[in-house]
Amino acid sequence: MKTIPNLADVAWRKSSYSDGGDNNCVEIADSFPGAVPVRDSKNPSGGVLLFQAAAWSGFIGGVKDGRIG
Repeated sequence: MKTIPNLADVAWRKSSYSDGGDNNCVEIADSFPGAVPVRDSKNPSGGVLLFQAAAWSGFIGGVKDGRIG
C-alpha cells in the first residue's frame, strides 16, 4: 500500500503553461521527490492528482515539443 503525502502545508505554484488567466490555471507542488501533486487553482480545496515524476516530465516534454496540445 502506498502512503498518500500530507498536502496541507504545501507551497503551490501556477504552471507557466496555464493561459495566464485566473480561470484556467493548473497548480503544482515541487517539494515531493518522485511525485508531482497537481490541482485546479479554481478549486484549491478540491481534489489533487498525484503523478509519478517521470510521467509528469514526459507530459511536459510532449507539451513543449507539440506532441500534446
